[in-house]
Amino acid sequence: MKILFFLLFGLCFIGSGSGVFAQSRKLTIILLRHAEKDLTDRNKSNPELSAAGKARAEKLIETVGRYKPDLIYSTYYKRTRATVLPLAETVDARYRIPIRTYDFDNLEEFAGELLKSNARTIVVVGHNNTTPELANLLTKTDKYKDLGENEYDKIWVVEIRRYKRKPSKVNEKVITSGLSQNAETRTSVSVLLHCCAELSCGLLQK
Repeated sequence: MKILFFLLFGLCFIGSGSGVFAQSRKLTIILLRHAEKDLTDRNKSNPELSAAGKARAEKLIETVGRYKPDLIYSTYYKRTRATVLPLAETVDARYRIPIRTYDFDNLEEFAGELLKSNARTIVVVGHNNTTPELANLLTKTDKYKDLGENEYDKIWVVEIRRYKRKPSKVNEKVITSGLSQNAETRTSVSVLLHCCAELSCGLLQK
């Protein structure tokens, strides 16, 4: 009889304990700006990625892929979609993750959609002003400012623990994409030095 009592008590404890743990769900939202864009033709309103941008996009397979995203969002621009395309194609060997489009002109509504998602990990690629703004909306703060024109390496990782009976707990951190200096900058410096050297030689010859 005692054995039966303790057995039933144990089953009730396990059942109630599992209910407690099941009342919270973790959602991870990763926010990043698109990689470097091709500026050879400055009249293009929708440029592709530069060589440096493509290299950064490939690097995201390592830095972001380890979070195992199951949803990826991008704006409709070529540079944003190209930034997450390698990640979408390789994060899961079985299939390519579809890249969904969102409206960056209505970030408040989009942030609400993200918070209601049943996904575990979501990647959102945006722009130098929309990405920090979305980070502020998700964390309910105003501490993140627009990224600099040449600032491409910041990645926000927002972790939200959602509870049924109490407010959600939000933690965030900022990591980097792993490229300390992009190839485009190195190439520009190299070309500049080469031009300066040629100019110096020309002046000396004169």
